[in-house]
Amino acid sequence: MASVAARRVLRDRVRANRAASAQRRTVAQATRRVRTGARSLVTHIIATGADRKTVESVADALRTVAKKRGVKGRRARIRRSFNGARNIVKTIYRYTRAQVAQIAAQYKPRKAEYKAVRAALIAA
Repeated sequence: MASVAARRVLRDRVRANRAASAQRRTVAQATRRVRTGARSLVTHIIATGADRKTVESVADALRTVAKKRGVKGRRARIRRSFNGARNIVKTIYRYTRAQVAQIAAQYKPRKAEYKAVRAALIAA
């Protein structure tokens, strides 16, 4: 029986390591993309190392601030699949680091983790 428990411990450790490695790769990839050109707000936030829920919340708030302040990113058209429908054309906006810093300067979060993301976006 001890071998079954030992295998479970090893399996759980491997899963945790694999998840942590995937998170590190995602952050590194987003950081590289942000340095090379204009990207979506979500990519900029992922590059700060925030978790998924924080990324979604901050991105929504930053989009609202950008709309209020009139900061317009570069418009792009992409094709995506939505609810089983393929090749739906969607308009997205891509922002430079300077534009994201400008938007983040106007953003006034209350939660501590959102404040940390804001500081990282302004510093970038």
